[in-house]
Amino acid sequence: MSPRPGDPSTAGPPPAGEPPRGQNPGASRSGGRDRDAAGRARNARPRDALGRPLPRGAAGDERIPDDLVLPPPQALQLAQQLLDAERPFHAHEVLEASWKAAPTAERDLWQGLAQIAVGLTHARRGNAHGAAALLRRGADRVAGYAGSPPYGIDAAGICRAVAEMADRIDRDGAAAAGPLAVRLVAGS
Repeated sequence: MSPRPGDPSTAGPPPAGEPPRGQNPGASRSGGRDRDAAGRARNARPRDALGRPLPRGAAGDERIPDDLVLPPPQALQLAQQLLDAERPFHAHEVLEASWKAAPTAERDLWQGLAQIAVGLTHARRGNAHGAAALLRRGADRVAGYAGSPPYGIDAAGICRAVAEMADRIDRDGAAAAGPLAVRLVAGS
């Protein structure tokens, strides 16, 4: 089989100043993705307030550090502050860090809380289907802790509020989500 005209594999090297053919101009050499020193994927692109990637070099919203580790009460407090400030994507990042650091017995709880924050993010982005699905998935995980929630988390109240929100989204669209009408920690 002879090469097709214009096939990049036969076109020779790219002009000076251009990245190698087939490579993202803003990507690192390690497989086209940003990587940390341990080789884990990191996306260094700036993001908007709802976590959507912006062009490299754009001014983005302040990021939550990739290596954030907080004790559970402080993680819950920060996540609540971010939710109250309509920054659910950032709350998700805090909760996801707690999920990854949590003991095995608590991982479903933290993962569920992170999924709820992602569901809120999808609602703010206008994605009704994704919002309702993630809200329900997160609530299902959190529900397992309703009998004896750690750290004062209002697992039962969160599940009720999130189920109502998912129903509103299904009925009236993503804009009907509104804010999360329950505190992560009861009485906070």
